[in-house]
Amino acid sequence: MYLASDGEIDTAPIIRQAQRDGKEVFVPVLDTSGHKRMCFQRLLPGQQLQHNCYAINEPAWDPEQQMPAADLDMILLPLVGFDAHGGRLGMGGGYYDRALAELQAEAAAPLLIGLAHACQQVDRLQLQPWDVPLDAVITDEGRFVFRPDLPG
Repeated sequence: MYLASDGEIDTAPIIRQAQRDGKEVFVPVLDTSGHKRMCFQRLLPGQQLQHNCYAINEPAWDPEQQMPAADLDMILLPLVGFDAHGGRLGMGGGYYDRALAELQAEAAAPLLIGLAHACQQVDRLQLQPWDVPLDAVITDEGRFVFRPDLPG
């Protein structure tokens, strides 16, 4: 899950419901050592948040609460744009690309689902070799499924 900022789809209701249902929720946190690395860290109910260097809320860095992306069941991602082939355009920092790079070699990778406004769909994105495609996108007007083994 991500903690929304700057016009992204608000995930707070999803997070609250997941935690009420007893699910563990993990959110991105930026490595404080300056390595431009992002990890996924457990978000505890009512946990105090702080702003990272991009003014995005996140819990304080705690390696004991972190989990590799490959061990997560599903990752909901923010995006700037998406296309009909599962291409995703992020904010340009490459944090998600680096965090998800290991998934390309994993047989049982988590579902990657983008959350977007319908107006963020574009005809075609020019993707780079390191771009990890989405399995699906959910918008305010419908859903797009890009993986053939998922229900439409």
